[in-house]
Formats: sequence, structure tokens, C-alpha cells
Amino acid sequence: MPPDPPELRFLSLEPVELAVSPAEVGWRLDQFLVYHFPQYSRALLRRVITAGGVRVDNRGCKPAYRLRLGQHVVVSLPELPRQSPKPENIPLEILFEDDWLAVINKPAGMVVHPSRGHWSGTIAGALVFHFGGKLSTLGGPTRPGVVHRLDRDTSGALLVAKHDLAHSRLAQQFHDRLVEKEYFAVVVGRPDRDRDVICLPIGVHPHSREKMAIRTISPSGRMAETFYEVLERFDGFAALRVRPKTGRTHQIRVHLSHIGCPVLCDRTYGGRATITLSEICRLSSHPAEEPILSRQALHAWRLGFVHPGTGKWMKIEAPLPPDISRVLEALRRYRPHSPSSSCT
Repeated sequence: MPPDPPELRFLSLEPVELAVSPAEVGWRLDQFLVYHFPQYSRALLRRVITAGGVRVDNRGCKPAYRLRLGQHVVVSLPELPRQSPKPENIPLEILFEDDWLAVINKPAGMVVHPSRGHWSGTIAGALVFHFGGKLSTLGGPTRPGVVHRLDRDTSGALLVAKHDLAHSRLAQQFHDRLVEKEYFAVVVGRPDRDRDVICLPIGVHPHSREKMAIRTISPSGRMAETFYEVLERFDGFAALRVRPKTGRTHQIRVHLSHIGCPVLCDRTYGGRATITLSEICRLSSHPAEEPILSRQALHAWRLGFVHPGTGKWMKIEAPLPPDISRVLEALRRYRPHSPSSSCT
């Protein structure tokens, strides 16, 4: 019998024991492992299960085994290779830079650091190219300089640490919720209040591990708080200033969708991925018409924090990107607040 391939030699990592929670009852074993170890692919986790690296109540099981409440799952995983991202000559818009940190204006469509399915074209690869070894290492070799992250299709201000002391001080501010994060969003629908605070727990969606959801009665839900203020109202749409106090995954998108005002072109929580100018004008779109927006209308607008070296308060603003600006111009022209307006 040939030896196990290197990735299945799992004695290099200590076994991890997990208990099945009420929210995880009925999950497949491989689904359970992907949820708890998202850095591993499902295919690799299935191989680990088949090779005997996973035991449920001290018994081997198949990947499709359905879990029961309170069962104990012991997992011995292979050690993933940890390599720094390759330098990539990708243009970066730098909003601020000194010897301690940089703030860049992240474009939509780019992931921040390498992950499954996104090994190239990342912000991390661009940072390595532009700043070389002048980046913090506290986030690990795959996240040089990365202090926090933005979703792939969210644009805007992203903070980068140039050395470990800067990283640790900035990370502490995020932990203590001292960093002021302000987003600009265009939403479908019109909030019934000019400003409000949404306080609802968020956890993994019960049926889709790629999504988050409001989990008011599930122990997996973690409290999240989002303030929003209406900046402009349109016919069927609104522009918002949004300030999340907590930093849960997809928090703004989940909270706004819950109140009936999903972020425009949010494929996951809004049901559509694009919009054309004709649709804004209430006209029939031509099949060949290019969308005016093809990603979620969410932008990390302003970022406030204490400079880790000088101790001074800083506030950096990332200008609205052209695609969101075009949507705003179209809404102001063709969808003013009066419902009687029409396109001409």
C-alpha cells in the first residue's frame, strides 16, 4: 500500500475536540468540519475523515454521517503550508502613508488576503510588491500588514500596518471598539426612520454556511450593533451613512436586509447582482446593455483611529468610487424623492 500523501500526515497538529451544539444537529460530518475549519477545503476534509483522522464518540464515520446533539468530534488535521503571498504589481491608491502605517482605497472585486479559490490578485500580494519587507508579520505569513479586512465586493479605506508594534496597537483599538468605521451604502427601499440603531445577533445561516443570518434564538448568534442615518431618499432607494459598532461577518448587509432595505446589488442578501440605467429609469433593458453597477453598493467611506506612533486622532476618507457615484447621479436625476418623477 502506498504511503499517505504529505497532507494526510496529521500527527504534526494536536487533535482538536468539538461538541455538537443544538444549531449543528443533523449536519453532515464534512459540513460540520468545513464550518469549524474554513481554511481547509471540503475535499481535503473528506480525505482526512476517510483516512481515519476524525472520530465521533471514539468511532470512525463517513463524511455524510449526520451528527447528534452532544456528540464529541475529535479531529486531527494536516498542517497547511503557510507561504507569503507572491508580490504582484497591482496598482494601489494610497490615501495616507508614513513609517508606521498606510491606508489604501481598496477596489471592489479584490479579496484582501489569499484564501481557497483566491490565491492571486489579492490586496496582500499588491502590498508585498509595493512595500516589500516593510509590513507587519503578526497576522501570519499569508496576511502581511493586514490589520482588518473588507468583503471582496466592498470598496474603501483599508488600514495596513508597516511593522509589528503598529499592528499590535492598531489591533488593540479594533478589539476595544475604538476605531470608527463609517460606510456609505445605497439600499433598495426606503427606511421608515431617518436614523436608527439595529441591535440583533448574527450567526451562520442554518442552511447555508456561506451566509450569515439573524439568530435570535440560536446559541451561535453573537450580538451585533449597527447605526444608520439616511443621507438622501429617492423613489424606491436610499443613500445611507452606516456605522457598525461591532464587526461581525457581513454585519451591515445582514442588518440592512433584515429591516427590508438590502444593499443594492448584494447578490447574497438582496437577490440581485446588477442593475442597469434603464432599470433605474423604469425602462426595459436591452440584453446587450452594460450594468451601471455590478457589485454591492457598499463602500468603507471613513476610518477614524488613534495613530499608533503619535497618539493623534486621524480620520481618513476614501472618495466614493465611480460606479457608486454613477448610481447616485442616476438616482438623483431619474428617481428623485417625488414618486411622480419620470425619465425623459
